[in-house]
Amino acid sequence: MSVSAAFIDTLRAEVRALPPYNAGLSSDYVRMRHGVSRVAKLGSNENPRGASERVLNELARSTTASALALYPDPSSTKLRQLIGERLGVASDQVLVGNGSEDLLAIAAHTFLSPGDEVVTVIPSFGLHIIYPQSVGARVVTVPMRADFEFDVDGLIAALSPRTRMLIISNPSNPVGTALCLADMARLLAAVSPGTLVLWDEAYYEYAVGEDDYPDGLALLQASGLPWLLLRTFSKAYGLAALRVGYGIASDSDLASLMNRVRTPFNINGIAQQAAAVAFCDEAHVTASVLDARSGRGYMRAALVELGYRPARSLANFLFFNCDEDASALAAAMLQDGVIVKPWREAGYETCMRVSIGSAVDNDLFITALKRRRSI
Repeated sequence: MSVSAAFIDTLRAEVRALPPYNAGLSSDYVRMRHGVSRVAKLGSNENPRGASERVLNELARSTTASALALYPDPSSTKLRQLIGERLGVASDQVLVGNGSEDLLAIAAHTFLSPGDEVVTVIPSFGLHIIYPQSVGARVVTVPMRADFEFDVDGLIAALSPRTRMLIISNPSNPVGTALCLADMARLLAAVSPGTLVLWDEAYYEYAVGEDDYPDGLALLQASGLPWLLLRTFSKAYGLAALRVGYGIASDSDLASLMNRVRTPFNINGIAQQAAAVAFCDEAHVTASVLDARSGRGYMRAALVELGYRPARSLANFLFFNCDEDASALAAAMLQDGVIVKPWREAGYETCMRVSIGSAVDNDLFITALKRRRSI
């Protein structure tokens, strides 16, 4: 027995029961472990274009020894003002986090108490379940339909006056599908006034402009409910390494409570600068989204040709049932230098999520899948 075992046994059961989050593998790990020179890192939904040239130039210009010695702006004032101005909301409604998952954790600690009820879907972004559970909340999960579309009727049936928080990602992570305007409106109309709606739009940039993708911000503003909308700079903006996410709260009082819970300097100075420049470089985001849509079409067609049925996706990834143990298949594909994300939630162990990468990496994935499946 370890020295700390007796101490650990006294900790909250909710924490001891938490599953580890599957954060994926690094390219360096796969290179060293499997001796491959090229790695197709398609497990974390990163942007193969990376950060924009404008961001790189700004960081080269402004990153000095004296700048690194100073604490950053604890309020991320410039970035919050930029976001507020573009979205037409007051800057004191805007929150920033060390990635949008930081804001998920802050929201759980701010708004949930032991025994509170949270409703979300499965398959899910793991932290939508883990963070509420970490504070003792009870999570009610509604499975997506057999075709991997949202079960709106099931979600509505799961809601009750006891529901403290409804968590939805739109587009869905890991599936990629999205609620249409009518279904989002119908769902919001069923929510009790005592429920906070946490609407996670981490993949918003890939979906906006697609047929019937709803203006989530406008619908939330019209709902009369307390709500929190989350987006990120990690995907379409190509800043995953710097960890910047942002949220819009239904009012400044809600945001103020979350600011009391967050750590004071949760966004470092370099990340604040990069995000402000990236937010203004709309051409880079547009190019990144076009890349993803083109690659998604290619990958979908290749998967269908192999006999798979990938879920409808408005994001930069595809989700599909590979009809075998996805963890074993993903482990085998590492030998080919291909990283994907096998899904490990109960009932979905034969499902896999693959990011849309560069054309070369997409081809590596298809080639490895052909070679490794059901060997």
